[in-house]
Amino acid sequence: MKTRLFVKPYCPWCHKAMDWLDEHGVKYETLDVIASEEAFDEMIRLSGQELAPVIEADGKVLADFGPEQLAEFWAKHFSTTDKHG
Repeated sequence: MKTRLFVKPYCPWCHKAMDWLDEHGVKYETLDVIASEEAFDEMIRLSGQELAPVIEADGKVLADFGPEQLAEFWAKHFSTTDKHG
């Protein structure tokens, strides 16, 4: 499984998303959309908006979410054993 997390460094929801992924042993790539215009453009292409965080896991996308929505998204689409980055 390939998981990418689009973040803004100052975004508290982004840090909560990283904490949730770390706590659940999910391997992921972090893309800073402030430091990289390419990452920002990709985030908009995937999510249709400019708000972070945005997660893409195996082609499934969740945009502008909090930890509760991330847990629901993960439970709906993946088992807890799906942890590879």
